[in-house]
Order: sequence, then C-alpha cells, then structure tokens
Amino acid sequence: MFVLTTGIGWNDLPGELGCGSGTTCWRRLRDWQRAGVWDQLHRAVLDRLGQAGVLDWSRAAVDSVSVRAKRRGEATGPSPTDRGKRGSKYHVLCDRNGLPLHALVTGANTHDSRMLEELLDTNPGVREQRGRPGRPRRRPVKLHADKGYDYPRCRRYLHERGIGVRIARRGIEDSQRLGRVRWVVERTMAWLLSFRRLALRYERSRTSIEAMLRLACALICLRRLSQPA
Repeated sequence: MFVLTTGIGWNDLPGELGCGSGTTCWRRLRDWQRAGVWDQLHRAVLDRLGQAGVLDWSRAAVDSVSVRAKRRGEATGPSPTDRGKRGSKYHVLCDRNGLPLHALVTGANTHDSRMLEELLDTNPGVREQRGRPGRPRRRPVKLHADKGYDYPRCRRYLHERGIGVRIARRGIEDSQRLGRVRWVVERTMAWLLSFRRLALRYERSRTSIEAMLRLACALICLRRLSQPA
C-alpha cells in the first residue's frame, strides 16, 4: 500500500515500516497475485458493499485511461495519444456510484471496444445477500459508454445479454450530454490515478501491475465501506 500510494521504488522502501526488504515485498505482491489474493480481497469488499445495499446496478459505466510505461514491459504498446510511446491502458467497469467492479490491463494501443466483452465476461460478480444461495450478480440493468464503444458488435453483445445500451453515437450525439451520467467513471479514473504507482507505470511484469490495480480498486471500495450509510 505504501509503494502503491507514494510511487516509491521497491528498493527505497523504508526499513522502519517493518515490512522487510523491498524485494521481499515485491515477491509477495507477485506471488499473492498469482494465488488470487488481490482478486479475493476486492471481491470480499464488494460483497460487503452489496450486502449493505450500497452498490447500484441500475446503471453502470465503462471507460479506460492510458498511462506511460516508464520501463516498458508486458501488457504495453505504442500509445496513439502519447506520440507512440510505450504505455498501458486500464479498462474499468463501475457501478452507478463510480465504485470499481472490475478492471483489466492491456497495452495502450488496444482499442476500448475490443475489451468490452472481456471486461463483462470475466467480472466475477457480487453476492448481495449473505448466507443465501444464488449466483453472484454480474450484469447491470443498463451500460453507459462513450463513442469509443460505438460499434455494432458492442451493441449486439449487450442486447444478447439483456443489458440496456446507452452508447454515444459517433458524429451524431454530443459527448457532453452523455457526460452528465458518465462523469462517475471519469471520477473513478481520477481515484485510480491518485495512486502514484498506477499514474506512471514502473512495473515491467504484467502480474505486478495487475496486482497494483486490484489493490487500488479494493482500497477505493473499502473507503466507501467505511463511510456511514
């Protein structure tokens, strides 16, 4: 958490924190990601939010943000918005309140529309009722997205899964109109980039950057869980 928040290098981790060497902490981060610990942590917090009735599935939003990869590495690509420099892109699905439900990492040259299906299909879902059988909830009632998702395959995919479609049409709709609803996902991106280790990627390993992203999502949700209802 200290490295994620401050952006400090692993080898500069202060010994007085009592966490061991930076290399040891990095290995734990990597190994726990491979073991699914960070995913389980995020799910556990979301389950608590769902059981408390905080999550709002009536409307969800998707978006992405690109960041520069300082040391290149896995899941990077030439950024079309940063003069072709290597970078990564975070794809995020959030509920109506902007709480991150799921997130993925790709190269910066990956088109947003290509990740819509995977973002929704790999969403583990949330259990909204404690101790009662039933499948976790994965699908919102309606999904809002910008013009980057305005493709027939995206609309067809959402229709087939019974999800309401609200995607801005290229060359027709003013993005500001849809922005009255989608501002929550923009705020979510700002929350994520407030973690300095995510705002400028130093991790070469895909496993490590995915672990950082999962931990950040869990912390954002945990803040909401700690607030009074």
